[in-house]
Amino acid sequence: MGPGQIKQFTLSLAISALAAMPAAAYDLSFTTPGASSSLRDTITGASLLQQSVGDKSKDAQDIFSAARADYNRIVTTLFSQGYYSGVVSIKLDGREAASISPLDAPKAVRNVVVSVMPGPNFRFSKAIVAPLAPATKLPEGFAVGQPAKSGLVVEAATAGVDGWREDGHAKAQVSGQSIVANHRTNTLAADVRLAPGPLVHFGALDVSGNKRLRTKRLRQIAGFPTGKVYDPKELDKVQTRLRRTGIFSSVAVTEAKTLNPDDSMDVSLAVVEQKPRKIGAGAELNSDEGIGLTAYWLHRNLFGGGERFRLDGAISGIGGATGGTDYSLGTRIERPATFGPDTSAYFETEISQVNEVDYDENAFDIGFGASRIFSDKLTVDTAIKYGWSKVTDSSGETFFRQIYFPTTAIYDNRNNDLDPTKGYYIKTGLTPFVGLGGETGTGAQLSTDLRGYKGFGARDRFVLAGRLQLGRVFGSSLGETPRDYLFYSGGGGSVRGQPYQSLGVTVLDGGTLTTGGTEFVGVSGEARIGVTQSIGIVAFYDYGYIAGGGQSGSQAGAGLGLRYKTAVGPIRLDVGFPVSGGTGSGAQVYIGIGQAF
Repeated sequence: MGPGQIKQFTLSLAISALAAMPAAAYDLSFTTPGASSSLRDTITGASLLQQSVGDKSKDAQDIFSAARADYNRIVTTLFSQGYYSGVVSIKLDGREAASISPLDAPKAVRNVVVSVMPGPNFRFSKAIVAPLAPATKLPEGFAVGQPAKSGLVVEAATAGVDGWREDGHAKAQVSGQSIVANHRTNTLAADVRLAPGPLVHFGALDVSGNKRLRTKRLRQIAGFPTGKVYDPKELDKVQTRLRRTGIFSSVAVTEAKTLNPDDSMDVSLAVVEQKPRKIGAGAELNSDEGIGLTAYWLHRNLFGGGERFRLDGAISGIGGATGGTDYSLGTRIERPATFGPDTSAYFETEISQVNEVDYDENAFDIGFGASRIFSDKLTVDTAIKYGWSKVTDSSGETFFRQIYFPTTAIYDNRNNDLDPTKGYYIKTGLTPFVGLGGETGTGAQLSTDLRGYKGFGARDRFVLAGRLQLGRVFGSSLGETPRDYLFYSGGGGSVRGQPYQSLGVTVLDGGTLTTGGTEFVGVSGEARIGVTQSIGIVAFYDYGYIAGGGQSGSQAGAGLGLRYKTAVGPIRLDVGFPVSGGTGSGAQVYIGIGQAF
């Protein structure tokens, strides 16, 4: 046997020996005499030894380290629950882990015994945080006679400091504290003193990191309130305004550590810009409407002032059973902070071609408007636009020309846009229009979309969702109203299980021409059930009502759906069937991303 073979043989023996060694494992005995079941669960939940008892990859050194760490973790847990005279013992093969020197760590551990005697529960004999700013709310449990949980003391001190900061005292801090545990009376006396400091005003804003966005525009978008009384919410607003432009991948504000001689405080703003261009695409499939494709190209900072330029294209009705293929191409340029930091101005145009069962339409719209964000929940958008369209149907060609003034208000209180489990959503739109020419009337369209969500059970695995849609056209007659302002029912946006836009009214040209109605009511309900963390099922029922020109009708649909949750929202598959109305038969299939509403 040569030297090379000897080395190989020796290495093989070493590997075999290591493979034959038993995996490190230990028996754990965990006792908590005198503890309630909930306290025991809290204690064991904090223990690293308990968490790793079944992990055979842990060696003796890992077990020893976990034992030494558990002393502090368990004592901290006891303090957090109001137990200040607890006794913790952790023995490794009969030796107290705390008495073992790190240099004399055991080579093997087979038996671990943990004993935690929590002792009596302490109560607050004193619970003081002072002085407090007006309207400061301390935690409810921070009161004499209540369990003296250590976390409550921290929460109370934090609430006191935050109260002063919200009142304009940016450098408020804890100036002193006395926390005394009396083991004879099993009480805790907590006395925290605050130093509010002077009333602070915002000073200068120092900016850095912007390369393509001009500094002047960065300051305008940020809307930093120089000279105003300090309010931490104002700094949150600065960051939110900058993030919603989409220009930055990172936005950070830092308060100066010291105040200026006039008690003003400077703030540093550091940003990191994203790549200016972005493209995106989407797809949706309905068995009746066919395939719909969308795509867009976006420039986040077109002229260096934060202008967003977006080009949108859409094709729908590909392979659909009703109508033909629809096309649209639109552009929009939006400038943030045009009439103040929370108001954007925009200019947009769109050309479109719609091929429906009862009519074909070629349309062009152009206009400009403004969007104001009043809060993180409320947004209002208003515009002035010109619209032109040519409608071809069984009666011939009709041209509509109008100036219109769309205004929309959205209040969104949902906890998630694509998969909400609680909250509500309200969208109300009013669009007055003035006809230009004999074929277009003058009137207004009013619409409302109300949605509500209520979750039940662990992690809201069961959700009830409801939707109410209302719409009406005032002023103009049915024949003089542009088709975009009329209402239809049927399809994924109104009544699933019924063909797309299958319900309208047939009162024009002696009842031979179908068109949309001037009144609409839509009601939808869903029961969403989480089967696993990723998979859910949905049962739904939809109802739609259309009226106009002295005629009315209704339809309903119901069905089941499947949801698969992803990082971008749930993938949706719904199968609906007609329940009432004579507009459809057979199943309708809908596929998309996000919940139906």
